[in-house]
Amino acid sequence: MNNLAFQSAIADEAFPPDRDAGESRPPSQRPWILYYLDIVRRRKWLLVGAVVIAVIIGLVVTLLMTPQYTASSTLEIRRESAGFVGIEGAEPEAAGVDQEFYQTQWGLLESQSLAERVAAQLRLHENAAFFEMFGSDEHAASLRTSPSAADASQRQERIKAAADLLLDNVSIEPERLSRLVTVKFTSPSPAMSMQIVNAWGNAYIETSLERRFEATSYARTFLEERLNQLRDRLQDSERALVSYAGNQRIINIPTSTTTGSDSLAATERPIVAEDLSALNRELNEATGDRIAAESRLRESRGASPEALSNPVITQLRTRRASLASDYAQLTSQFEPEYPAARALADQIAETDRAIAREEARVRASSENAFASAVDRERMLRTRVNSLEADLLDLRGRTIQYNIFQREVDTNRQLYDALLQRYKEVGVAGGVGVNNISIVDPAKLPERPSSPNLVLNILLSIIIGGTIGVALAIALEVIDDTISDPRELGSLLGLPLLGTIPSAESDDPAEELNDPKTPLVEAYLSTLTRLAFTTEHGIPRSLAITSTRPGEGKSTTAYALARQLSRTSGGVVLVDGDMRSPSLHQMFDLANERGLSHYLAGDDHLDSMLHARPDEPTLLLAGPMPPNAAELLTGDRMALLLRELSSRFEYVIIDAPPVMGLADTPLIGSRVEGVVYVVESHETRTSLAQIAVGRLRDSHSRVLGGLLTKFQAQKAHYGYGYDYGYGYGDGRRAESEAA
Repeated sequence: MNNLAFQSAIADEAFPPDRDAGESRPPSQRPWILYYLDIVRRRKWLLVGAVVIAVIIGLVVTLLMTPQYTASSTLEIRRESAGFVGIEGAEPEAAGVDQEFYQTQWGLLESQSLAERVAAQLRLHENAAFFEMFGSDEHAASLRTSPSAADASQRQERIKAAADLLLDNVSIEPERLSRLVTVKFTSPSPAMSMQIVNAWGNAYIETSLERRFEATSYARTFLEERLNQLRDRLQDSERALVSYAGNQRIINIPTSTTTGSDSLAATERPIVAEDLSALNRELNEATGDRIAAESRLRESRGASPEALSNPVITQLRTRRASLASDYAQLTSQFEPEYPAARALADQIAETDRAIAREEARVRASSENAFASAVDRERMLRTRVNSLEADLLDLRGRTIQYNIFQREVDTNRQLYDALLQRYKEVGVAGGVGVNNISIVDPAKLPERPSSPNLVLNILLSIIIGGTIGVALAIALEVIDDTISDPRELGSLLGLPLLGTIPSAESDDPAEELNDPKTPLVEAYLSTLTRLAFTTEHGIPRSLAITSTRPGEGKSTTAYALARQLSRTSGGVVLVDGDMRSPSLHQMFDLANERGLSHYLAGDDHLDSMLHARPDEPTLLLAGPMPPNAAELLTGDRMALLLRELSSRFEYVIIDAPPVMGLADTPLIGSRVEGVVYVVESHETRTSLAQIAVGRLRDSHSRVLGGLLTKFQAQKAHYGYGYDYGYGYGDGRRAESEAA
């Protein structure tokens, strides 16, 4: 049967050539979440193991933890205390956005001094049980041996140690968008937790009142003295400023500049500076216009944007393109001197002249615009230089004026700031109530706050899952094997000829006897791909090789030869691996005569061939020669291929692995094409790249790659690679049962 008949037979089997290529997209086009879910799916047992171990550890730690009790109290902190002496109204501003004040208060609630105050009030520095409760055995032992024999330095040291323990276990939690703050304390004793939280709130109120009282009386006296001094200094500096300006005839224009969200401060600026600023802006604009005009002028000497966007030029160029197209079509049939052709040539020339005239007009317009921009820039620059000289002369006379002005501004700012502060101190002095109050005092905790078994188990699951996912991704990153069909193209640069699924039985040769198995369908699809690798269809001579042994090259060679033998005039399968032959074991034949004999000079080829009904003819490897590569370097291999090609339609060679041997490059350089077999999830990318490079260096024509022992559930980029194999088996089984 010829190649066309074979391709027709394959097409009738309805195996499209791109079916085994899969339907999933490469990782660069797929959502990243699907890629990582793919990794988790393939490494699910690693993830489950990490979660189980984390849950067990979390459960053990939870059961060994000491129960902790948390007491809490709620405080309200107002910006200012209520009073009717304030200048802004009866109720002070809420200052809901004054985060600085509230951040300060929260910091004071966690201060070292407040903690030491609580420790001293509750006499925790003398309580050995308190130190033992938080694991401070040194201070607990010292108190039990000599509870009263402690000088002032030791007492202060214990108070500080007790305060540190309090700060380590207290938490301040402000409620968002409110004046409320919650104070919590956690300890193994519920009574101790309640007592410390209540004492914490009371001590905070006491320290706030003390600071307010101490600061107000001193601040008012100090500010009164400073205000009197600054008032006299401000008046003297203003008189000196006005006198100097009158003597030097310095005239400034008042301007207004924004200094705050709602206020404007008056400033002064010389008239010369105003004029210079305005002319300088115009000069900058003129310079920009001149640069733009110069750019357009330079571009007009070539294909300028104005010329390209000109509708007249665009229309003329469109007409010329149409005339040129008609002229080319006419000259393809007639000579250029043909009247109609000469008329079109004259029209093209006239159109070119019209385009040149329009482009010249555009260039002239650009030159006029450039000259005008240059003149305007020159005049403005002359005027700016004149004003700059006037301004420099004025600055020399206003140095002392600016000194007086800065002194006035400084004195006025100091005076206004102190006056505002004096008013605030006056308001604070009239406050009669505290701005801090206890809303909810602490109560005795009834249940422990920790350990929380459910929460710890959930955290263990999350931590275990995170570790499992990290390990799965790490293993995926360090995995150097080829595990997806698309990697044959991206990593090895080979076209994908087919994807061969893993055999369902231990003997793939037996599974190839059933034409309904996915294995047979995959090899049929591979033959369909091979039919498009040459102009005459499937190559007449093929070598099947791989990176290393055990990747399925022998099974592939037999499967391809077997399928070809059913649809062609004749196929011979040659065991080209003389170092480790395998075909005689597959078919239980004696490996007494074969390829090694022929390459050594034996011309009795018929005695070496094993013909089998409905199967490919076999040429075994023969006894192992002393040096297989030396036999392959001679002319006998080429002679054998010519002899077999004259007798058989297809010659399939089961070649040795590429790595470490010179046999396959020698065979591949003499056959029409090489099929490179890659075992899924086993072949390392680096080794396969070296092997493919060796084949190409030997001028072997590598037709493509074949991914064997493929498992779709382990593929990197999805599930679609096994789609179609075995399609219709359910219907076929039902029809056979019927």
